[in-house]
Amino acid sequence: MSIQPKHRIGVAIGDQVLDLSTITDLFNGPILSECQGVFSEGFCSTKRCQDAPPCNHRRLHDFYSSMFHATNVGIMFRGKDNALQPNWKHLPVAYHGRSSSVVISGTPIRRPCGQLKPADDPPSLGACKLFDFELEMGFFVGPGNNLGDPIKINKAQDHIFGMVLMNDWSARDIQKWEYVPLGPFLGKNFGTTISPWVVTMDALEQFAIPNCKQDPPAQPYLHHDDPYTFDIKLLVAIKAEGMKEGAVVARSNHKNLYWTVKQQLVHHAISGCNMNPGDLLGSGTISGETDDSLGSLLELCWKGTREVDLGGGIKRKFLKDGDEVILKGYCQGDGYRVGFGECTGKILPAHPC
Repeated sequence: MSIQPKHRIGVAIGDQVLDLSTITDLFNGPILSECQGVFSEGFCSTKRCQDAPPCNHRRLHDFYSSMFHATNVGIMFRGKDNALQPNWKHLPVAYHGRSSSVVISGTPIRRPCGQLKPADDPPSLGACKLFDFELEMGFFVGPGNNLGDPIKINKAQDHIFGMVLMNDWSARDIQKWEYVPLGPFLGKNFGTTISPWVVTMDALEQFAIPNCKQDPPAQPYLHHDDPYTFDIKLLVAIKAEGMKEGAVVARSNHKNLYWTVKQQLVHHAISGCNMNPGDLLGSGTISGETDDSLGSLLELCWKGTREVDLGGGIKRKFLKDGDEVILKGYCQGDGYRVGFGECTGKILPAHPC
Protein backbone atom coordinates (compact mmCIF):
# COMPACT_ATOMS: atom_id res chain seq x y z
CA MET A 1 0.00 0.00 0.00
CA SER A 2 1.39 3.37 -0.99
CA ILE A 3 0.26 6.84 0.09
CA GLN A 4 2.34 9.49 -1.63
CA PRO A 5 4.94 10.77 -1.16
CA LYS A 6 6.35 7.56 0.35
CA HIS A 7 5.39 3.95 0.92
CA ARG A 8 3.77 3.09 4.23
CA ILE A 9 2.47 -0.08 5.81
CA GLY A 10 -1.30 -0.25 6.12
CA VAL A 11 -3.86 -2.64 7.56
CA ALA A 12 -7.03 -3.13 5.53
CA ILE A 13 -10.22 -3.08 7.62
CA GLY A 14 -13.30 -3.26 5.42
CA ASP A 15 -13.06 -0.44 2.89
CA GLN A 16 -10.68 1.53 5.12
CA VAL A 17 -6.91 1.41 5.57
CA LEU A 18 -5.17 2.10 8.87
CA ASP A 19 -1.86 3.85 8.22
CA LEU A 20 0.37 2.31 10.87
CA SER A 21 2.86 5.17 10.71
CA THR A 22 0.26 7.46 12.31
CA ILE A 23 -0.17 5.37 15.45
CA THR A 24 3.40 4.41 16.35
CA ASP A 25 3.39 6.80 19.32
CA LEU A 26 0.48 4.89 20.86
CA PHE A 27 2.85 2.13 21.83
CA ASN A 28 5.27 4.39 23.71
CA GLY A 29 3.14 4.90 26.80
CA PRO A 30 1.87 2.51 29.45
CA ILE A 31 -1.85 2.93 28.65
CA LEU A 32 -2.85 2.52 25.02
CA SER A 33 -6.52 3.38 25.63
CA GLU A 34 -5.77 7.01 26.59
CA CYS A 35 -4.91 7.84 22.98
CA GLN A 36 -7.68 6.02 21.13
CA GLY A 37 -8.70 9.23 19.33
CA VAL A 38 -5.56 9.01 17.24
CA PHE A 39 -6.98 5.96 15.47
CA SER A 40 -9.62 8.00 13.66
CA GLU A 41 -6.90 10.17 12.13
CA GLY A 42 -5.03 7.13 10.86
CA PHE A 43 -7.81 5.76 8.67
CA CYS A 44 -8.42 6.57 5.03
CA SER A 45 -10.48 5.04 2.25
CA THR A 46 -8.92 2.29 0.15
CA LYS A 47 -9.84 4.41 -2.88
CA ARG A 48 -7.31 7.04 -1.77
CA CYS A 49 -4.49 4.52 -1.55
CA GLN A 50 -2.15 3.48 -4.31
CA ASP A 51 -1.00 -0.11 -4.00
CA ALA A 52 2.67 -0.99 -4.02
CA PRO A 53 4.42 -4.37 -3.87
CA PRO A 54 4.19 -5.71 -0.31
CA CYS A 55 7.92 -6.48 -0.28
CA ASN A 56 10.97 -6.79 -2.48
CA HIS A 57 10.60 -10.22 -4.03
CA ARG A 58 13.92 -11.97 -3.61
CA ARG A 59 12.98 -15.17 -5.43
CA LEU A 60 9.96 -16.84 -7.01
CA HIS A 61 9.42 -20.59 -6.79
CA ASP A 62 6.29 -22.26 -8.13
CA PHE A 63 4.94 -25.64 -7.06
CA TYR A 64 2.59 -28.10 -8.75
CA SER A 65 0.58 -29.16 -5.72
CA SER A 66 -3.01 -29.78 -6.86
CA MET A 67 -3.51 -33.44 -7.71
CA PHE A 68 -6.62 -32.59 -9.70
CA HIS A 69 -4.67 -30.16 -11.89
CA ALA A 70 -1.66 -32.44 -12.26
CA THR A 71 -3.92 -35.35 -13.19
CA ASN A 72 -5.85 -33.33 -15.75
CA VAL A 73 -2.71 -32.09 -17.46
CA GLY A 74 -1.21 -35.58 -17.36
CA ILE A 75 -4.27 -37.08 -19.03
CA MET A 76 -4.12 -34.46 -21.78
CA PHE A 77 -0.48 -35.04 -22.66
CA ARG A 78 0.33 -38.60 -21.51
CA GLY A 79 -2.97 -40.44 -21.21
CA LYS A 80 -5.08 -41.61 -18.28
CA ASP A 81 -2.83 -44.55 -17.40
CA ASN A 82 0.23 -42.32 -17.01
CA ALA A 83 -1.36 -39.11 -15.72
CA LEU A 84 0.83 -38.57 -12.64
CA GLN A 85 4.60 -38.83 -12.88
CA PRO A 86 6.14 -41.45 -10.52
CA ASN A 87 7.59 -38.78 -8.21
CA TRP A 88 4.44 -36.67 -7.81
CA LYS A 89 3.02 -38.27 -4.64
CA HIS A 90 6.45 -38.50 -3.02
CA LEU A 91 7.62 -34.88 -3.15
CA PRO A 92 6.23 -31.39 -3.85
CA VAL A 93 7.27 -30.81 -7.48
CA ALA A 94 8.37 -27.24 -8.27
CA TYR A 95 10.50 -25.05 -10.51
CA HIS A 96 12.36 -21.76 -10.12
CA GLY A 97 10.53 -18.76 -11.58
CA ARG A 98 11.51 -15.18 -12.38
CA SER A 99 11.00 -12.72 -9.50
CA SER A 100 11.79 -9.59 -11.56
CA SER A 101 8.49 -9.93 -13.42
CA VAL A 102 6.29 -10.30 -10.32
CA VAL A 103 3.82 -7.39 -10.38
CA ILE A 104 0.92 -6.26 -8.23
CA SER A 105 -2.75 -6.37 -9.14
CA GLY A 106 -3.79 -3.92 -11.84
CA THR A 107 -0.51 -4.04 -13.76
CA PRO A 108 -1.09 -4.80 -17.47
CA ILE A 109 0.54 -7.94 -18.86
CA ARG A 110 1.90 -7.92 -22.39
CA ARG A 111 1.41 -10.94 -24.61
CA PRO A 112 4.84 -12.58 -24.92
CA CYS A 113 6.83 -13.62 -27.97
CA GLY A 114 8.80 -16.82 -28.27
CA GLN A 115 9.45 -19.81 -30.44
CA LEU A 116 6.32 -21.62 -31.61
CA LYS A 117 6.28 -25.08 -33.16
CA PRO A 118 3.29 -25.94 -35.39
CA ALA A 119 2.60 -29.65 -35.78
CA ASP A 120 3.93 -29.99 -39.33
CA ASP A 121 6.20 -26.96 -39.75
CA PRO A 122 9.58 -25.83 -38.42
CA PRO A 123 9.63 -23.59 -35.32
CA SER A 124 9.43 -19.83 -35.80
CA LEU A 125 9.37 -16.70 -33.66
CA GLY A 126 5.90 -15.35 -32.97
CA ALA A 127 3.42 -14.00 -30.45
CA CYS A 128 1.84 -16.46 -28.04
CA LYS A 129 -1.50 -17.76 -29.32
CA LEU A 130 -2.43 -19.92 -26.33
CA PHE A 131 -2.35 -17.33 -23.52
CA ASP A 132 -3.61 -18.64 -20.19
CA PHE A 133 -4.07 -17.77 -16.53
CA GLU A 134 -3.38 -19.98 -13.53
CA LEU A 135 -5.36 -19.62 -10.32
CA GLU A 136 -2.82 -19.88 -7.52
CA MET A 137 -1.98 -18.70 -4.05
CA GLY A 138 1.47 -17.71 -2.90
CA PHE A 139 3.08 -17.32 0.49
CA PHE A 140 5.92 -15.09 1.61
CA VAL A 141 8.81 -16.38 3.66
CA GLY A 142 9.33 -14.45 6.88
CA PRO A 143 12.52 -15.33 8.78
CA GLY A 144 14.91 -17.33 6.62
CA ASN A 145 17.43 -20.06 7.36
CA ASN A 146 21.19 -20.23 7.03
CA LEU A 147 22.79 -21.75 3.96
CA GLY A 148 23.31 -25.45 4.61
CA ASP A 149 20.68 -25.67 7.38
CA PRO A 150 17.33 -27.27 6.51
CA ILE A 151 14.02 -26.18 8.05
CA LYS A 152 12.38 -28.79 10.27
CA ILE A 153 8.70 -29.51 9.69
CA ASN A 154 7.80 -28.69 13.31
CA LYS A 155 9.41 -25.25 12.90
CA ALA A 156 8.10 -24.45 9.42
CA GLN A 157 5.30 -22.17 10.62
CA ASP A 158 7.91 -19.87 12.18
CA HIS A 159 9.22 -19.10 8.67
CA ILE A 160 5.86 -18.44 6.92
CA PHE A 161 4.60 -14.86 7.05
CA GLY A 162 1.38 -14.70 5.04
CA MET A 163 -0.45 -15.45 1.81
CA VAL A 164 -1.57 -13.65 -1.35
CA LEU A 165 -3.56 -14.43 -4.47
CA MET A 166 -1.36 -15.22 -7.45
CA ASN A 167 -1.87 -15.50 -11.21
CA ASP A 168 1.00 -17.33 -12.89
CA TRP A 169 0.39 -16.21 -16.48
CA SER A 170 1.31 -18.93 -18.96
CA ALA A 171 2.11 -19.08 -22.68
CA ARG A 172 1.07 -22.65 -23.39
CA ASP A 173 2.38 -22.89 -26.95
CA ILE A 174 5.79 -21.40 -26.08
CA GLN A 175 5.98 -23.64 -23.01
CA LYS A 176 5.09 -26.80 -24.94
CA TRP A 177 7.98 -26.40 -27.39
CA GLU A 178 10.66 -25.33 -24.90
CA TYR A 179 10.05 -27.29 -21.71
CA VAL A 180 11.84 -30.55 -22.60
CA PRO A 181 14.13 -31.43 -20.86
CA LEU A 182 14.58 -28.67 -18.25
CA GLY A 183 11.09 -27.27 -17.77
CA PRO A 184 9.40 -23.93 -18.51
CA PHE A 185 11.38 -20.81 -19.39
CA LEU A 186 9.93 -18.09 -21.67
CA GLY A 187 6.48 -19.59 -21.26
CA LYS A 188 6.47 -18.49 -17.62
CA ASN A 189 8.98 -15.64 -17.18
CA PHE A 190 7.04 -12.66 -18.57
CA GLY A 191 4.62 -11.94 -15.74
CA THR A 192 3.24 -13.15 -12.41
CA THR A 193 0.53 -11.06 -10.73
CA ILE A 194 -0.10 -11.02 -6.98
CA SER A 195 -2.67 -9.28 -4.81
CA PRO A 196 -1.20 -6.35 -2.84
CA TRP A 197 -2.63 -7.32 0.55
CA VAL A 198 -0.84 -10.04 2.52
CA VAL A 199 -3.10 -12.02 4.84
CA THR A 200 -0.99 -13.21 7.76
CA MET A 201 -1.00 -16.80 8.93
CA ASP A 202 -2.32 -15.63 12.30
CA ALA A 203 -5.44 -14.33 10.56
CA LEU A 204 -5.85 -17.61 8.65
CA GLU A 205 -5.33 -19.91 11.63
CA GLN A 206 -9.03 -20.06 12.51
CA PHE A 207 -9.83 -21.28 8.98
CA ALA A 208 -7.44 -24.23 9.06
CA ILE A 209 -8.98 -27.56 8.04
CA PRO A 210 -7.63 -31.14 7.91
CA ASN A 211 -4.92 -31.68 5.33
CA CYS A 212 -5.45 -33.84 2.27
CA LYS A 213 -4.89 -37.53 3.03
CA GLN A 214 -1.59 -38.49 1.43
CA ASP A 215 -1.16 -42.00 0.05
CA PRO A 216 1.57 -43.15 0.30
CA PRO A 217 2.31 -41.32 3.55
CA ALA A 218 4.77 -38.45 3.25
CA GLN A 219 8.36 -39.18 4.19
CA PRO A 220 9.20 -38.35 7.83
CA TYR A 221 10.84 -35.01 7.01
CA LEU A 222 7.57 -33.90 5.34
CA HIS A 223 5.08 -35.47 7.74
CA HIS A 224 2.91 -33.31 10.00
CA ASP A 225 -0.50 -33.94 11.55
CA ASP A 226 -1.49 -30.39 12.45
CA PRO A 227 -3.92 -28.85 9.94
CA TYR A 228 -2.20 -26.40 7.61
CA THR A 229 -4.67 -26.37 4.73
CA PHE A 230 -7.18 -23.51 4.71
CA ASP A 231 -10.80 -23.02 3.72
CA ILE A 232 -10.10 -20.16 1.31
CA LYS A 233 -12.79 -19.71 -1.31
CA LEU A 234 -11.38 -18.72 -4.70
CA LEU A 235 -12.86 -17.59 -8.00
CA VAL A 236 -11.72 -16.55 -11.45
CA ALA A 237 -13.57 -14.13 -13.72
CA ILE A 238 -12.77 -13.00 -17.26
CA LYS A 239 -13.84 -9.58 -18.47
CA ALA A 240 -13.58 -9.17 -22.24
CA GLU A 241 -13.51 -5.73 -23.82
CA GLY A 242 -17.02 -4.29 -23.88
CA MET A 243 -18.24 -6.31 -20.89
CA LYS A 244 -19.45 -4.36 -17.86
CA GLU A 245 -18.70 -7.15 -15.41
CA GLY A 246 -16.42 -10.14 -15.51
CA ALA A 247 -17.93 -13.58 -16.06
CA VAL A 248 -17.04 -16.13 -13.38
CA VAL A 249 -15.47 -19.14 -15.09
CA ALA A 250 -14.21 -21.13 -12.08
CA ARG A 251 -14.65 -21.47 -8.31
CA SER A 252 -12.08 -23.42 -6.34
CA ASN A 253 -10.64 -23.62 -2.83
CA HIS A 254 -7.22 -23.78 -1.18
CA LYS A 255 -8.28 -27.14 0.26
CA ASN A 256 -7.81 -28.66 -3.21
CA LEU A 257 -4.03 -28.76 -2.66
CA TYR A 258 -2.40 -32.14 -1.97
CA TRP A 259 0.84 -30.72 -0.52
CA THR A 260 0.65 -28.19 2.31
CA VAL A 261 2.46 -24.87 2.57
CA LYS A 262 4.67 -26.33 5.30
CA GLN A 263 5.65 -29.26 3.13
CA GLN A 264 6.47 -27.01 0.20
CA LEU A 265 8.80 -24.87 2.31
CA VAL A 266 10.48 -27.77 4.10
CA HIS A 267 11.12 -29.70 0.89
CA HIS A 268 12.64 -26.61 -0.73
CA ALA A 269 15.05 -26.19 2.18
CA ILE A 270 15.90 -29.86 2.83
CA SER A 271 18.92 -29.56 0.52
CA GLY A 272 20.28 -26.72 2.66
CA CYS A 273 18.97 -24.02 0.33
CA ASN A 274 18.81 -20.74 2.24
CA MET A 275 15.37 -19.14 2.15
CA ASN A 276 15.27 -15.37 2.53
CA PRO A 277 12.65 -12.93 3.83
CA GLY A 278 10.41 -11.98 0.93
CA ASP A 279 10.88 -15.19 -1.05
CA LEU A 280 7.58 -15.98 -2.79
CA LEU A 281 6.44 -19.58 -3.14
CA GLY A 282 3.46 -20.33 -5.38
CA SER A 283 1.06 -23.20 -4.88
CA GLY A 284 0.65 -24.18 -8.49
CA THR A 285 -2.73 -24.14 -10.23
CA ILE A 286 -5.51 -24.85 -7.72
CA SER A 287 -8.07 -26.99 -9.53
CA GLY A 288 -10.90 -28.96 -7.97
CA GLU A 289 -12.49 -32.19 -9.15
CA THR A 290 -15.54 -30.62 -10.86
CA ASP A 291 -15.72 -28.94 -14.26
CA ASP A 292 -16.54 -25.56 -12.70
CA SER A 293 -13.53 -25.63 -10.35
CA LEU A 294 -10.70 -25.84 -12.88
CA GLY A 295 -8.00 -23.22 -12.35
CA SER A 296 -6.79 -22.69 -15.93
CA LEU A 297 -8.19 -22.32 -19.42
CA LEU A 298 -6.04 -25.25 -20.47
CA GLU A 299 -8.36 -27.39 -18.34
CA LEU A 300 -11.58 -25.42 -18.79
CA CYS A 301 -11.31 -25.67 -22.59
CA TRP A 302 -9.62 -29.08 -22.31
CA LYS A 303 -6.63 -28.36 -24.50
CA GLY A 304 -8.68 -26.23 -26.90
CA THR A 305 -11.40 -28.79 -27.65
CA ARG A 306 -14.25 -26.76 -26.12
CA GLU A 307 -15.13 -23.15 -25.40
CA VAL A 308 -15.82 -21.23 -22.21
CA ASP A 309 -18.99 -19.13 -22.44
CA LEU A 310 -18.60 -15.60 -21.04
CA GLY A 311 -22.15 -14.58 -21.95
CA GLY A 312 -23.44 -12.18 -24.60
CA GLY A 313 -22.15 -14.42 -27.36
CA ILE A 314 -18.53 -14.07 -26.16
CA LYS A 315 -16.59 -17.32 -25.89
CA ARG A 316 -13.00 -18.18 -25.18
CA LYS A 317 -10.59 -21.06 -25.56
CA PHE A 318 -7.61 -18.95 -24.58
CA LEU A 319 -7.19 -15.28 -23.66
CA LYS A 320 -7.36 -12.48 -26.21
CA ASP A 321 -5.83 -9.00 -26.15
CA GLY A 322 -7.91 -6.69 -23.98
CA ASP A 323 -9.18 -9.49 -21.74
CA GLU A 324 -8.90 -8.84 -18.03
CA VAL A 325 -8.52 -11.75 -15.61
CA ILE A 326 -9.79 -11.21 -12.07
CA LEU A 327 -8.95 -13.51 -9.15
CA LYS A 328 -10.73 -13.16 -5.81
CA GLY A 329 -10.43 -15.02 -2.53
CA TYR A 330 -11.82 -14.90 0.98
CA CYS A 331 -12.40 -16.90 4.16
CA GLN A 332 -15.95 -16.89 5.50
CA GLY A 333 -16.36 -16.49 9.24
CA ASP A 334 -19.50 -16.24 11.36
CA GLY A 335 -20.89 -12.93 10.12
CA TYR A 336 -17.58 -11.65 8.73
CA ARG A 337 -15.01 -12.30 6.02
CA VAL A 338 -11.25 -12.23 5.83
CA GLY A 339 -10.59 -11.10 2.27
CA PHE A 340 -7.58 -11.19 -0.03
CA GLY A 341 -8.92 -8.44 -2.29
CA GLU A 342 -8.45 -8.82 -6.03
CA CYS A 343 -5.64 -9.96 -8.27
CA THR A 344 -6.22 -8.49 -11.73
CA GLY A 345 -4.35 -8.05 -14.97
CA LYS A 346 -5.34 -6.92 -18.47
CA ILE A 347 -3.63 -8.29 -21.55
CA LEU A 348 -1.81 -5.91 -23.88
CA PRO A 349 -0.95 -6.81 -27.50
CA ALA A 350 2.47 -8.28 -28.18
CA HIS A 351 5.26 -6.11 -29.49
CA PRO A 352 6.34 -6.94 -33.06
CA CYS A 353 8.25 -10.22 -32.79
